[in-house]
Amino acid sequence: MLLHSVTLAVYLLLASSTAQSCVFSELQPSGLRVNCSSLDLMELPHLPSETTELFVQDNQLTSVPPGKFDQLANLRKVSMSPNPFRCDCSIQYLRYWLLKNRAVVSEEPLCSSPGSVAQKVITDLSDTYFSYCTFPLVHQISTSGCVYVSYNTIASVMLCCIIILLLWSLILARKSTFTIYVEERHSGFEADSLRSLKPKHRRRLHTELSGLNADSDSNMDLLQQVLETLHKKHNIKIKAT
Repeated sequence: MLLHSVTLAVYLLLASSTAQSCVFSELQPSGLRVNCSSLDLMELPHLPSETTELFVQDNQLTSVPPGKFDQLANLRKVSMSPNPFRCDCSIQYLRYWLLKNRAVVSEEPLCSSPGSVAQKVITDLSDTYFSYCTFPLVHQISTSGCVYVSYNTIASVMLCCIIILLLWSLILARKSTFTIYVEERHSGFEADSLRSLKPKHRRRLHTELSGLNADSDSNMDLLQQVLETLHKKHNIKIKAT
């Protein structure tokens, strides 16, 4: 007990040298009261982990740095209103902390700016209000173990997943093999169908068919070249049935 008192006294002395305006008072049977009210402070001083009562009202505080209150597990009373809190992205941590620790706050602080939320209780701000934040706050509050992730974070993750899926589909499509089946059609006539024709007509028809067969052979060569190109460059196979 004596060692603890000496340690606390030394700490108070050091604290007083760095924040001469604040008053540190030891409470009985244990605890520490930190009174920094009405000092025109623009930021909070270092707070000992033994702090049980904190008074920072009537200053020029516009926000509270993320994690500032996380180590103050013994806080039983906090007074921070009035202060000109600016309710933009930087106020998210204080809002989350207030939502979880309303019982120790003597009077809930209000927003001072911007004008759209002036004089509004900080804890009344909705999650949607902070959706415009470019760098959303992702911070774990040690007293509750909850992680708060804004809408922007979720949307960014979903967008990345969609892009990855599209790239994966494109890779699969380039590696896939396509097979097209083409039905062969026979040109020409059966010999029986020619017997009914007169000799002169049969000779003329044979001549025409010979020309068609020559054209057909030429077309087949061209088609074969196209098929080979499709197979080599695009991995597309076409089979005749």
